[in-house]
Amino acid sequence: MGVISLRLKERDLERLEELSKAAHKDKSTMARELLEYGWDFLMLKYYKEGKLSLAGLAKKLDISISEAIDMLKELGIEAPIGYDDYLKGFEVFDQTK
Repeated sequence: MGVISLRLKERDLERLEELSKAAHKDKSTMARELLEYGWDFLMLKYYKEGKLSLAGLAKKLDISISEAIDMLKELGIEAPIGYDDYLKGFEVFDQTK
């Protein structure tokens, strides 16, 4: 595991302290969890904006595609494709048989 040192604004330190107390975790653990949540949020945002495919999202989050689908459903995020693209997917699938 690597080590990083960084300067935080007072407000960010207070937020970190508040979260760590509420979760009964030390600040380092809480900071690592926040980084993970931030990564997940950005990858979900990229998917929603069409910058990542479903497979790309799953790979970036280090989960299976079915887990990614479940996560998207849980968060109410729809695929950034239109109905025509959806139908075209079936055409491509039929051609591969």
